[in-house]
Amino acid sequence: MLLSQAYKNYESDKRIEGFSSQTLKAYKLQSSLLIRYFSDVSIEST
Repeated sequence: MLLSQAYKNYESDKRIEGFSSQTLKAYKLQSSLLIRYFSDVSIEST
């Protein structure tokens, strides 16, 4: 799974939990910076 897809799954989960749109916006910014730094790398789930 790519890092960007993992974030999309995380965001969906947090939306269901009722996180505010401002919180989700901040999370998206942070994930974008992380993906820009490392590129959209493949991650493993254990």
